[in-house]
Formats: sequence, C-alpha cells, structure tokens
Amino acid sequence: MATHQSAEKRARQAERRRARNRGVTSALRTRVKAVREAIASGDKATAAARLCDAEKALRQAATKGVLKKETASRQVSRLAKAVNKVATA
Repeated sequence: MATHQSAEKRARQAERRRARNRGVTSALRTRVKAVREAIASGDKATAAARLCDAEKALRQAATKGVLKKETASRQVSRLAKAVNKVATA
C-alpha cells in the first residue's frame, strides 16, 4: 500500500482511471458485438448502421487513451471489411 502522500494520490487517480476505462471498454465491446451479430445474421443494413456506432465509439476510445489509435483503426477496418463481405455475399 502507498505510504507517501504523492503515492496515495497516484493510487486514487489510477483507480478512477481504471473505473472509467472499464466502463468505456465494456460499452465498446457491446457495440462491436452488435456489429458481429448483425454480420452473422446477414443483415447488411443493420450491420452498416451498427458499424457507424461502433466506429464512433472506437475512435472516441482512442482519443481518450483507452485504446491505441492503431488498434482502433485496425478494428474498424476489419469490421468494415466484414460488413462489405456481407453485402457482396
């Protein structure tokens, strides 16, 4: 456990960040899961609409520092590729 005043403060800050990041990550996973479910059902319109929501959430998470920018871009790219594959199939 932290004994110095500065270390105690850093521990409090880290706990707040962890709680915030967990919430953002959880919401993010829910949105990505919704896109994948729409892709699995073969519904192009729903998948495209949910992709927009997921992309916005991924980009915001990257901006907030929850995800790395490259990770968010890669996930958006893979989801978009999957949605486009549903369109042609």
